[in-house]
Amino acid sequence: MKKDQNLDVRYDFFSGERVGDVIVLRLKENMMHYIIDLEDKGLLFDYLELVSKTDSVKVLLIIGSPKKMDSEEYIEFYCRLLEGGLVKKGDAKLYNALNQLILEMVSFNKLVIHADSGNLISLYVNVSLACDYRIIGDNSIFQNPYLDLGLVPKGGGAFFLSKMLGASKAFEVLLSGKDLSAEEALGLGIVDKIVPSDKLDEEAVKTAQAFARKPVHSMLGIKRLLNCCTKDLENCLKCEDELLYRIIHGSDFRKRLREWRNLETN
Repeated sequence: MKKDQNLDVRYDFFSGERVGDVIVLRLKENMMHYIIDLEDKGLLFDYLELVSKTDSVKVLLIIGSPKKMDSEEYIEFYCRLLEGGLVKKGDAKLYNALNQLILEMVSFNKLVIHADSGNLISLYVNVSLACDYRIIGDNSIFQNPYLDLGLVPKGGGAFFLSKMLGASKAFEVLLSGKDLSAEEALGLGIVDKIVPSDKLDEEAVKTAQAFARKPVHSMLGIKRLLNCCTKDLENCLKCEDELLYRIIHGSDFRKRLREWRNLETN
């Protein structure tokens, strides 16, 4: 009998730990800064492939880092790219990496649970929506900074929310300029469970272990049925890229960035 490979790893970007039938993947730093680096991205996807090939693992639990890009940092990210003349190169790397991660979560051959807390901009929320079950801390706030720059959300948000909420309600949520509390997100069905933020890791592991005890073929079969429209998601992600490239390379976007920078410096 082939012995399972050791799945406990430690990297600057993330760590992986096996807890019975569950792999706990903890993001240790700001994901968006690391995922556009080819070496760091390669480490993550190589690890995910290793997990996917380990039959004795039933559930992948992803726990978000406490250090995240908030709304102001999201806008500042684009300011730095623009000032360095790297908008085309930088946003392409980010979007390609996000597309790859979103599609990986949807097609992953394990149940994927996402747990997070704090300020969650749409980029993180959309990665979470690509997972099968979502847990958030009670201090979580959902933010939409793309509206401040006149952008569209990146990461399949429109695709996932239209399936969850219907097109009309998704349209309303995506165009809302107000933050959403944890309770509001639960009420909408964007998340599945709220736990005390200081017990997020503990409660997330318990939930993952409970799912791991379910019949694996039933669990993964249901996941496959719910995610059978992957081609539609791929088309949506491609459409996002086309819309974002068009907006970002326009004069209105640069004007919005300059206005935001002036507000910050005054």
